[in-house]
Amino acid sequence: MTSPTAILVLSALGMATASRIKAGIPGTTIYGLEGRVRGADVSYTNFGETIRQHYQNGHRIIALCAAGITIRSLAPILGEKGGEPAVVAVADDGSAVVPLLGGTSGVNVLARQLASMLEVTPAITTSGELRFGTCLLNPPAGFELKNPEDAKTFIADLLAGKTVRIEGDAPWLREAHLPLDDAAELRILVTTSDVVPAKGDLVFQRRLTRSEPTFSVATSPLAHEKRGRLVVVGLGPGSPEFMVPAVKRELEAADDVLGYETYVRMAGSFRPDQKLHMTDNREEMQRARHAFELAAAGRSVVMVSSGDPGVFAMAAAVVEALHDSNDPSWHAVELEILPGVSAAFAAASLSGAPLGHDFCVLSLSDNLKPWDIIEKRISMAAQADLAMAFYNPISKHRPWQLPRAIEILREHRNADTPIVLGRDIGRPAQALRVITLAELGPEQVDMRTVIIAGSSLTRSFERTGGGKWVYTPRWYGTKPE
Repeated sequence: MTSPTAILVLSALGMATASRIKAGIPGTTIYGLEGRVRGADVSYTNFGETIRQHYQNGHRIIALCAAGITIRSLAPILGEKGGEPAVVAVADDGSAVVPLLGGTSGVNVLARQLASMLEVTPAITTSGELRFGTCLLNPPAGFELKNPEDAKTFIADLLAGKTVRIEGDAPWLREAHLPLDDAAELRILVTTSDVVPAKGDLVFQRRLTRSEPTFSVATSPLAHEKRGRLVVVGLGPGSPEFMVPAVKRELEAADDVLGYETYVRMAGSFRPDQKLHMTDNREEMQRARHAFELAAAGRSVVMVSSGDPGVFAMAAAVVEALHDSNDPSWHAVELEILPGVSAAFAAASLSGAPLGHDFCVLSLSDNLKPWDIIEKRISMAAQADLAMAFYNPISKHRPWQLPRAIEILREHRNADTPIVLGRDIGRPAQALRVITLAELGPEQVDMRTVIIAGSSLTRSFERTGGGKWVYTPRWYGTKPE
């Protein structure tokens, strides 16, 4: 899949080079440092925070600055090799192109593309690629490396002098400079089947195209007609690490991806042949109907939501749209809802277990329900002594509602009741605070904050290294012996 590409610029000289790059790579976005770079598509104020956000969202990164700045900025979030996007450092004046990260994501391919545009030689240092003329970690479109965890040892064995045999149709490997031997111990297997790699194997699975049927005998006149599919997915709170594998698979297989633009961008990388349909966050029903129209035409469609799609998100709108429709083709669509990590659960996990007993989740937005109903539900939940998670707590257009909700809580809870404030959990600007109900004020909260208010039994205590742990015990009333 081809990721969105972000060009990060720190200087006016770098902007000139960035413009050359953008002209040769359609769909790229130039991000310029505010106050120093003019003419960028988007301005930013903090290089480190910006590059980390793009990296965690899976975007390809072209940094117009020194390699050292890029490495130091990304160092705090670098994890295990494998899922990293391509990161390339380019000199401000375009005189050097240095691939830094993303061997499995085509970083050397991107570096060569940039070097060709800038008429320089890329500083590629990957031993296997230099020796064999191909990157085994990054197969061409239509092929997937099934066991990347074995590739490092496999390539090291080849570099040490071992030979390899190739089984299956792999033209790009036949044209490489691999040490081939029909009797070799090492094997590269190219297959359309989902096989378990054996020791000494490197397995590439070839994806069938739409013109390649998976069976040869039709069981009915309609057996080759493709049934449309619509999958509603939750991306989790933001970090790709919180996205469940089933969601990642659906995003890779989709023909069309729909959603609020912020969430579609958050979903990560897409192939050029995938169509993105991005709309305003207030157009849920129109978006749901559009998704069914696409799926009814036989397409594979994914609808994205942040968090969990069933928690104040798109799953309800999609099912409602289906319920309201009498179109048989819509009801014939294969519909699936895939869960995600909700903002409340993500914030709760970082603070301990504030939702460890009975709890409820409430939205303070009155866009789709009357405020008097919201007040009643807060009051009843407080009287029932439930822990509560508040979504959409405050906005510029609704500045008075959170203070009123706090008033209701204070009618039923002690002043020392633990409150968890989780903002942008799972994203680069993540912040978590534990305070008391007495300390809670609207100035501490915005629309990107989830609030967790404890029950009468919720407790907090000091955490080694700073901060506090919060938990609501599983028992109620008298603590068991």
